[in-house]
Amino acid sequence: MTLITLDTKSWAAGLTAAADAYRLFGPVREDACHTFKALEKGKTPDLDMVNTRLSPKALIFPQSDIILEYSLDESREDHHIMREVQKDVTPRAVVGIRPCDAKATALVKLNFDAPDVKDPYWLAAYEATTFVGVACDAPLSTCFCTTAGCGPYSEEGLDILVMQKGDGFLAKILTDKGRAFAKAAGWNPASGDLAAFEAGKAAAEKKMVSAVQTDHLEAADLLALHNAPFWEKTAFACLNCGTCTFSCPTCWCFDLQDEVAGKSGVRLKNWDSCMFPIFTVHTTGHNPRETKVQRVRQRFMHKLKYFVDKYKTGIMCVGCGRCVRQCPVNIDIRKVCEEMNRFNPADACAVRD
Repeated sequence: MTLITLDTKSWAAGLTAAADAYRLFGPVREDACHTFKALEKGKTPDLDMVNTRLSPKALIFPQSDIILEYSLDESREDHHIMREVQKDVTPRAVVGIRPCDAKATALVKLNFDAPDVKDPYWLAAYEATTFVGVACDAPLSTCFCTTAGCGPYSEEGLDILVMQKGDGFLAKILTDKGRAFAKAAGWNPASGDLAAFEAGKAAAEKKMVSAVQTDHLEAADLLALHNAPFWEKTAFACLNCGTCTFSCPTCWCFDLQDEVAGKSGVRLKNWDSCMFPIFTVHTTGHNPRETKVQRVRQRFMHKLKYFVDKYKTGIMCVGCGRCVRQCPVNIDIRKVCEEMNRFNPADACAVRD
């Protein structure tokens, strides 16, 4: 671990220098919100934000991504043969990502880099990316990262963690990728104040006002929780709009579709959502989750129970609070987690009796 002290001039000059070797992405203000976009050379990320409306997961896992192309023109020798579309996997860096979104990327990697099935498109983009995180010193009232296995100064999934200190920055280099980026930026190791990181972390965590309890989720009986009586109430207001899943940094569901125009065709990966009514429709027409209640239950059971049981790494949530802030009908994952964590099957039986 290496510490680097930077003033604002060195920070900006370093990013300009790094742009010769990396494609840079960072938060950019658009109207009232921030969005992760490519940074023009000489431009710095706008760090005057807590978090973006959408997570930066699309930089590795695009919302729509053409992976294969083919021709139906039988006059061509290669007709009806699918060809892989070449991707730009030259080095890139995401500068200004918050620790919760970096931790989310590490959780998503469990799915796309599973021992038996690996997604080459996601992995190629991931391996090409360096994550330069900026600590979160002003969490929102809807943030609950510290009780979701994360925190405003969490290092998991990051190559560099930067904290804003006075008029400058203090950077902690965490990985070989981080060291390579610092070298490209011309940021030379210097004496840094490690105590400042600890003080900043403690101060940021003190500002957290929201929390979840997850200590009973792993031991909970899966079928009893699946049949719990509170799902009807939880799903009552849901519109199945998918806002929660599209804004969530740990949602990874996608669909494969073919699109043909004339005699040219492509196969795409498109984000999908377990909230959509047709998400689980079989080719026979049967839909095992045809009701809203079933779909809402699936979302929360996946994040707060199935994932916990399968991976033993905590919940499939980093506490960023995006779904809490953006749900149009105020469904709150913190309240659902509380219901699930304190659920006692005996109490449910007593109510039914």
